[in-house]
Parts: sequence; C-alpha cells; structure tokens
Amino acid sequence: MQDNATEVTAAGIARLAGVGRAAVSNWRRRHADFPKPVGGTETSPSFALAEVEGWLRKQGKLAEVPLRERVWQQLVGHPEGPLTALVHAGCALLLIHERPTVWLDASAGSDARLAAVLPGVLEQVLTPRFGGAGGTGVNASSGSPGVNSGATAGGVNAPSGVPGVNAGPGPADVNAASRAAGVNAPLTTPDVNASPAGQPVNSPPAVHTTPAVHGTPPQPTTPGTSTPAAPKPRTSTPRTPGPTPHTPALRIPTGPQLLPSAPLLRGAAELAAEIGARQAFEFLLGRHLDANPRQYTLTPADLAGLMADLAGPVRTVLDPACGTGALLRAVDTRPGQELYAQDSAPDLAALTVLRLALHSRATVRGAAGDTLRADAHPELRADAVLCHPPFNERNWGHDELAYDARWEYGFPARTESELAWVQHALARLADGGFAVLLMPPAAASRRSGRRIRADLLRRGALRAVVALPVGAAPPYNIPLHVWVLRRPDRAPAAPEVLLADTGRFAGEGRGGPDWAAVREAVLDAWRTFERAGRLEERPGLARSVPVIELLDDDVDLAPARHLPPASVADGAEQLTEVRERLGATLRLTADLTPPPADPAPGARWPLTTIGELARGGALLMRTGGSGGRARVPVLTDHDVLAGTAPSGTLPESEEEAVLTEPGDIVVPVLGGGSVARVIDGTTGGAALGRNLVLLRPDRAALDPWFLAGFLRGTANNRQASSYASTATRLDVRRLQLPRLPLDEQRRYGARFRALDEFERALRHASRLGEQLVRGMYDGLTDGTVAPG
Repeated sequence: MQDNATEVTAAGIARLAGVGRAAVSNWRRRHADFPKPVGGTETSPSFALAEVEGWLRKQGKLAEVPLRERVWQQLVGHPEGPLTALVHAGCALLLIHERPTVWLDASAGSDARLAAVLPGVLEQVLTPRFGGAGGTGVNASSGSPGVNSGATAGGVNAPSGVPGVNAGPGPADVNAASRAAGVNAPLTTPDVNASPAGQPVNSPPAVHTTPAVHGTPPQPTTPGTSTPAAPKPRTSTPRTPGPTPHTPALRIPTGPQLLPSAPLLRGAAELAAEIGARQAFEFLLGRHLDANPRQYTLTPADLAGLMADLAGPVRTVLDPACGTGALLRAVDTRPGQELYAQDSAPDLAALTVLRLALHSRATVRGAAGDTLRADAHPELRADAVLCHPPFNERNWGHDELAYDARWEYGFPARTESELAWVQHALARLADGGFAVLLMPPAAASRRSGRRIRADLLRRGALRAVVALPVGAAPPYNIPLHVWVLRRPDRAPAAPEVLLADTGRFAGEGRGGPDWAAVREAVLDAWRTFERAGRLEERPGLARSVPVIELLDDDVDLAPARHLPPASVADGAEQLTEVRERLGATLRLTADLTPPPADPAPGARWPLTTIGELARGGALLMRTGGSGGRARVPVLTDHDVLAGTAPSGTLPESEEEAVLTEPGDIVVPVLGGGSVARVIDGTTGGAALGRNLVLLRPDRAALDPWFLAGFLRGTANNRQASSYASTATRLDVRRLQLPRLPLDEQRRYGARFRALDEFERALRHASRLGEQLVRGMYDGLTDGTVAPG
C-alpha cells in the first residue's frame, strides 16, 4: 500500500507507456478499471504509480518500466516533494555504500519495519562519517531517546556487534500507529522517531546558527596538481571552536518521515545494485537539476576543476556557498582530508554532504545557514577556500555586520557583496592558504570597491585575476573572473599581480569555451608566476603587473585593460586566408542550395511512434549518462544544437558510457528546438552527454536520414513536447514518423541529407564571416590593417 504514496501525472503515464497525453485521456474515459486519481487537481490529477504500472501491465501496454524511470517517477511523485525524496534516497544510498550488509538486514521485511529501524542504523553510520566525536550520535542531549545514548540502547547493532538490525534489546518501533498494527512486534527498537524534526548528524567543529548562501552544483572533474614539482600539501590544523549553536546540514529522518519513502528507498537500492550507490545518487540528483534549470546556479565541472587546481593540493578545504558541492567534489582527494561546506538552502546543504560522502572518504562537515550572518565555522583556518558566491546581493548583512572582525581590508559597501565574500574567505584561511573565488567582472572595477581592492593589493593578498571566456559559467553572456588570493604570512618583497585574459578561447555557438586550452594557459601562467614571483609578458594572454601600477584612482583590475594586444604581425595575411575560405564556402553553399520546391497534395500516411518502434525492436533507444569509465570526448546537447564537434567531458565513474556509432540519431530533449543529428564517421565513438537521447535504427527496417528528417518536423516536435513554467522538454517516444517502404524512406533520406549538408555549409560560412568581420574591425582599430 505504501507504493501508493508515490504519485504520477498524466504526462508521466504517457512517458511510461510511450504514448501521447490524449491516449491517457482516452484510457480514462474508456476503461472503468483505470486507476482513480489520488491527488492533484480536477484539471491536473495525479495517480498512484503502483496502480498505474499494474494497470498498464494488465492491459499489455507496458512490457517493463525501465528501472531508472521507475525510481525517478517515485522520486518526483514523493508526497513531500523531490528534494526531501532526494535526501532520503541519499541517506539510504550512503548506508548501502558504507555498510551494505546492514542495509540488507534493515530492508528485510515490511516498509513499516524498514522505517522503524532505519533512523537508528543511519545514526550509527552517518554520525562518524560526518565528523561526530568518536562516532557517537549528536542527538544524545536532545531529550529524545537517541539510539546510541547508552549501553543498553547502543544503536541497533551494538549489543551483538553484528551488522544486524534486530539484535538490540529495548528499542521501540516507528510510531504508535505501527506499534498498534503490530508491524514491529519482534523488533523492539527505541523510539527512533521521538524527535519530529529529525536527528542531526552533522556537527561541524565550529558553529553559529547557519544558513550559507546560494550554491553551485555541476558534475565533478578530476583535478590535477597546481604546482610544478609535486609540492607537499599545506597541512594547517583547524582550531576547535567553542560550543555555539548551529544548524547541521543533515538531520536523520524519523520513522514517520521515512515511511512514505520506503518504496523509493528500495528502488534506489535496486538501482545501486545495478550501477553503484554513488552513480545512482548522481543520476537522481543530475536529473533533478536538469528538470529545474532555473532554480539553481551551477558551477560547470571544467571550471570547478580549474579552480581546485589553482588552490593546489590541500587537506582542509572550505566552500562557504557550496550549492550541490561541485567545487569540493573537484578537489583532489588525499588521506585525512576534511571538507567543510555551508549553504543557505538547507536542502542543498544536505544534498552536498551526502554527495561528498559518497564521492570520497574525506570527513565532511556541513551546515545550513547564511554564511555571512551566521558563520558555521568561525574558528576554522583552512588550507584552501573555494567559492562561487551569489552575485549582486544587496541583502547580504551590510547593516548588521558593520563592525565584523572579518573586514580586515575595509568595510564593503552595500553594493559590494562579492568583496564581503572575498574577505570572509581570507578570514577562514590559515597563513599562506589560498582562496579561489568566481567573481563578476564588475567587482574588478566598481568605484565603490576601489579602497578594498587597493588594500588587497598593498598587503599582498590578491595574487591573480583571470578573465574567463564568455559562456564559461552562468550568467553565460558575460566573461566572469576568477580571483586567486593568499592569506599573507609575510609582506611580499616585490609585489606583483598576475593578470590573464582567456577570452580568445571562447567557443562557437552554445558549445562553451575550449576548456582544454583555458586550463593549459591559466595553469601554466599561474605555476610560472607562483614559482618565480613574476611572469614575462605573453601578449594578449597574461603578464604580471607591479602593484604600484594598479594603485591609481580607479584600482581597475580588469585584465583586458592591462594586457597588450596579441601579436598581429601576420594579421593581414590571416584575414586574407579567412576571406578566401569564406569565398569557397559561399560558392559551396550556392551549389548546395535546394532546388525549387515542387508542390504536392498533403500526404496522409499511416503513422507510428518512436516508442512503438523501440518496443518492436526496429530501433534501440538510449539516454545520455552522467559518468563513464571511457576517457573519450563527449557529445553535449550544445554540440548537437550548434552542429559542432564533441566538446564535453564526463566525470569518471563505474557507469558505462553510451558510445555513439555512425548512423545513430541523437536528439536533444531540452530547449524546444527541432533538432536531430545523424552521427558521422568523425563523431562516432564519442560518449553521449546528458539531455540527449540516442536512436540506433535497424538498417534493414529504417533509413537513418529518413528517421532524422521526420523527427525535425515542427508540428511533430510540438505534439511531443511538454511545457513547464521554465523549460520545454521533448518526449522522444512520442515523436511520430510515417510507415513507408524502405525504398521510399531512402528517397526522402537522400533529400534530408542534402538539406543537412546545405545547413552545415551555411553555419560554416556564418562562422567565417563573423571571424572576418571581427578581425577587420580589430585590425583597423589597432593599426595593423590599412584602411584602403
């Protein structure tokens, strides 16, 4: 009966069955035994997922729900919402990851029994994992009978020392209702649910009441070292703060809270058995982030890896605006590592600590709260601070924090919230430690912040400002900056600051920058500068600037204003070459221009859907993953939309990447565009990225170009799309195409292929034209090209 706690909408039913919403409406009218609504509204009802699955199987309309889709539907249909469901699933997956036999014992039996014993088991496992003293629970003084609060209670497994869940005498069951029902009669576990707010697991060694601020999530990268010759990590020991109140990042859910999640937890465990606990959590979290793109400010994985490399190899790392933990995940792991995290959103803080604990063996100490107003780690002196703070925040605490001890370099103006974050990061560093922050470009030049910038320069705290290419991180339309700071342990003898501009590595279209080139240029310049204290001029890219040159009335740190233009000795010749290539491309485009369209009466073909073809075996349907073992280029949704080469990377994991083959069709599912790309020989072998669906047709039944062409129809995409308030999502299974003989398919396919070649030639001509125009403007304005 608990399966009924998970609800699914009519759109979800359509996705499960591979049909349109109209078909679901017809089923409701024509079949008296169709499941009745259990929630929602009259115009948008929701149904019990288990009842829907049973009905679809009974009607022969559902062979088998894919495991990932079933678990995802359980998560999004959770009565308390997807974020609560994600936290519950993360707790269970971490238990499976850490103590799989304990999970097996806990999950044996009914859902009510699972909910009864799970809080006690979680406290035993999660408390030491999140830095509890000696592994004891942090709820012992809360007044509720904690599972580990005495020799007799000991936790669920304490008396026998075996990872069983029923060995402990004396605990109570999940709640009065389950006790009355007798579901836990043989299991007398303490009342693990006495505290309705849940049991806190995370006790950071420092603490105020905390909600941090805004977060940044992406997918992880594996950073390298950031120093030239395998340096030893900085190993300052954080001080132990005095006891002050705080809000832990994660509270153990109570039995009543877990009871509606039991089917989800069992499904997540099944998914973990298939792909691993870490990959299961990454899949669920990644899909949630993809489904709600406007709700989160993400730090791209490549940028997170670059920032972690700039900080260097470290043992103690803090992210005071952690989001979903992208920056801390990018830190190179090492023995004895401690990761500190805080975020103003309690759900994000909880997801971060779970994600980090699944990612590495480091001790994770997290808190929920506003970092600037209620710092959870006031006594911490970390080796490094990584931070993607919220930009342009007016309500950051200006009035309350006027006399805060963190403002060593000056009290930030109300409009300079980013400089408040900079000084917070410096205040949490050990002497000689590095802070790396993502900053808006305005922070380098606003007059209201010039005094603080000047003091950062004079005292040797600001070491580098790196301008990123447009499109490196949200907001994608401006070139953000990365600031590298160092807490001074001595006055610099001849202070210089590294300024670098990587704008030349901006990508084409929506594909993002050339991260490999950005990474190589920035890290090489930084390592040379850090080793020698200065950097010889690299025109248009980087140079070290004496601090005295920057201490004028503006204290403008924008790299572009202090770097000489790139060498253009061959500028005119290069522009001539671009012009010749553009001319050749335009001639090719003219040759590829489609002939005049021949009118034809409207055709009425019998139609089928991608879902029906997949069930019949005429094509294989796969979705892009969030990780993989293969180190190959990744075809992203931006690459497909822009028609460019694979440009992405996937984090390394045990999950098998989906590799493309020539003749496959790749379709983006987000964005609302009518796009389908046929994989050619140059793109084959790339891994399939997120938000993409791969179709691999049986060549004996389907022509790839025929299939791709009809998938691009505007009306076809409109009827297969669902619309949310912030995004459009394409249900590929609902896309239609006509049933035609293979010879007729090939006739259409040849025409579609010719149109694709024409489109690619147009795109190439557009890029060359933009390059020529930009080069001419630059050459004329900097004097390297004559006007006539």
